[in-house]
Amino acid sequence: QVQLVESGGGLVQAGGSLRLSCAASGDIFSTNVMGWYRQAPGKQRELVATINSGGSTNYADSVKGRFTVSRDNAKNTVYLQMSSLKPEDAAVYYCNLLVLRGFKNYWGQGTQVTVSS
Repeated sequence: QVQLVESGGGLVQAGGSLRLSCAASGDIFSTNVMGWYRQAPGKQRELVATINSGGSTNYADSVKGRFTVSRDNAKNTVYLQMSSLKPEDAAVYYCNLLVLRGFKNYWGQGTQVTVSS
């Protein structure tokens, strides 16, 4: 069984920064993709950023240059450093783990990010 535990959400002023963390435990296997998605009220869940076990990253165009995804494989943890936050970044941010062995997809419980203008 896989568990994803997120932390780091909160309230920040526009232009500020936040760092999200997500620790994975269980049958993770070494080859996987970890990342972050977000869902604002009334909108579909969308990709924010992903990073695979080799360190290759992928970002949504809307966050390129402002957000940085990273991971610590020894700790099975993925991070999202968010800078220059905008009100439109406000959403519930979900950690995601895709285990390539069997293509199993897991989600965290979500953490709220609120950006005040």
